[in-house]
Amino acid sequence: MAHKLTTVEMGRMSVEEFRKSEKLPLTVVLDNVRSQNNIGSVFRTADAFRVERIALCGICSTPPHREIHKTALGAEESVEWGYHESTVECVKELKGKGYKVYAVEIAHDSLRLDDLNGVEIDGPVAIVFGNEIEGVQEEVMELCDGALEIPQEGTKHSLNVSCAAAIVMWEMYRNMRGASAAPQSRGNGEGGGKGIEACGN
Repeated sequence: MAHKLTTVEMGRMSVEEFRKSEKLPLTVVLDNVRSQNNIGSVFRTADAFRVERIALCGICSTPPHREIHKTALGAEESVEWGYHESTVECVKELKGKGYKVYAVEIAHDSLRLDDLNGVEIDGPVAIVFGNEIEGVQEEVMELCDGALEIPQEGTKHSLNVSCAAAIVMWEMYRNMRGASAAPQSRGNGEGGGKGIEACGN
């Protein structure tokens, strides 16, 4: 029978420990995301998967902000972030640093997220999520190395941006960690699974 862990048994990091820990070589770029609640949710998921950085671009609000904090629950203090007036310039900067940049969009020749297994990831990656209505800007799409598509079978082919970010971050986490992503039994309730391994297989 399963029993919920206590907060102590979860072995949570402190904010300081998180900041010093090894991160997943993944940057999340938010391209003019309007809702502060969505931004806060992205921070919280980024904390869960130890993402290295969030880039807030254009009209994105920035911490400290009461509405961001409502859904981030303090993750805005642990996850590194930066603000860029232009998403285009942000992506250019990331590519100049050697990042492969992918937009999360339904596009021509997009890679389905469920086909990501087996794709070799040999360096740092950035993933771009767009505005709640307009999606990722076309000029940003043109700079990206490709597009990732979340398979959908309903009538909308549309997900809330924070939901989409959670799905994609989880898949990137699984793939960039490699074999160590297999579920780890907590056994006697001591600290969780293995640490993040180097990017690649």
